[in-house]
Amino acid sequence: MNQGKMGTQSGTDVETDGLKIIGAGFGRTGTRSLKEALEILGFSPCYHMVEVFEHSEHLAYWEAASRNELMDWNTMFHDYPATVDWPGCTFYKDLMVTYPTAKVLLSVRDPEKWYESVKSTIYQVSKREITSFSASPSSFLNSIQPDIASIKSVIDRLIWDGTFHNRFEDKEYAISIFNQHNEEVKAYVPPEKLLVYEVKESWEPLCTFLNVPIPDMPFPHLNDRESFLERRDA
Repeated sequence: MNQGKMGTQSGTDVETDGLKIIGAGFGRTGTRSLKEALEILGFSPCYHMVEVFEHSEHLAYWEAASRNELMDWNTMFHDYPATVDWPGCTFYKDLMVTYPTAKVLLSVRDPEKWYESVKSTIYQVSKREITSFSASPSSFLNSIQPDIASIKSVIDRLIWDGTFHNRFEDKEYAISIFNQHNEEVKAYVPPEKLLVYEVKESWEPLCTFLNVPIPDMPFPHLNDRESFLERRDA
């Protein structure tokens, strides 16, 4: 992992000894694009669910967190100046206590579109494909990702069971949880520390909030539904 200072394409430097940005938005609110954007701005590396798949040494932390154990967040995020997406968004209040000067970024999108995106991507994979892979030790996925059962357990406890109470397929209920979470964040976080943001707004509000120059490059748009499904089927 990177340590010390990180140069950025916008001309600023960010210390990597803990979080400066806490992403409170649920997954499938443009968080993969937002991760890339923050890294372009110098907040690199930015934690995202993909990090859990890439760093098996992190699993013990998230397993403990999913059991509501007391966490040493400084150890988990020492080398990360930012986090977005699950699993970090589940613990935004705890992270605000550990990192009181961090800014909070609430990524949002149209609730109907959010639900359909989650249902056709990460829900489908984790509840169907990952389950079948986990039940088949000889599967290709288990051969390249031996921790898949542990990852599935964390995802189930934090997201499908812990957040949506095993009722995600009830669309009205799932959307009500999504809206309730967003309203809770807006009520809980001091306004001067919070940006409610849609990735379609591009660079300007994000850079203004973070007090960094706007990069001379297009805003990244990654991991839309089509590209997600293409990678899954590849």
